[in-house]
Amino acid sequence: MNQRLILASGSPRRKELLTLMGIPFTVSSVNIDEHLEGAPDEVVMALASAKAAAAAIRHPGAMVLGADTLVYCNGETLGKPVNEEDALRMLRMLSGNGNYVYTGVCIINGATGEKLVRCARSHVQFVKISEDSMLRYVQSGEPMDKAGAYGVQGMGGMFVSSIEGSPSNVIGLPMHLVREMLMKMGWQL
Repeated sequence: MNQRLILASGSPRRKELLTLMGIPFTVSSVNIDEHLEGAPDEVVMALASAKAAAAAIRHPGAMVLGADTLVYCNGETLGKPVNEEDALRMLRMLSGNGNYVYTGVCIINGATGEKLVRCARSHVQFVKISEDSMLRYVQSGEPMDKAGAYGVQGMGGMFVSSIEGSPSNVIGLPMHLVREMLMKMGWQL
């Protein structure tokens, strides 16, 4: 397929995962209001759609991929922490508990107007974390730009005892789902 793929995200993790898939793409970060209320799957799909739509306006005719990830624990949605105290609050909630990671993916084919929106969900189980370990982790800076205040692909992985579902979803882009959706749009992968 000759059509360009635009990644509507500035996330270095999404960029890395898409690169691992061997798909040529261009990054086009977008800024949208990410404060939505509702069920986690609905929120991430709505935000992924809004990101893809915003980038599609900038890149007419291109294939655009938007994604959004959040963590859901004990009935609360955990986005990116606003400060270190918020990160500690999230880690205290996650310690010894399971959480769900939801990633919404939207692909818009600018040439045809076709749009696909899907959601992946993975379950992540945390070990019990000491207050000192949480504090050191937060002071490392790693949790500050990640939904739920942890990165399973980095130091945060030492707190995870198991993952049920897509590991790449937990990182921020469910590769199997992206592949399936792109193939449905006519890409040969």
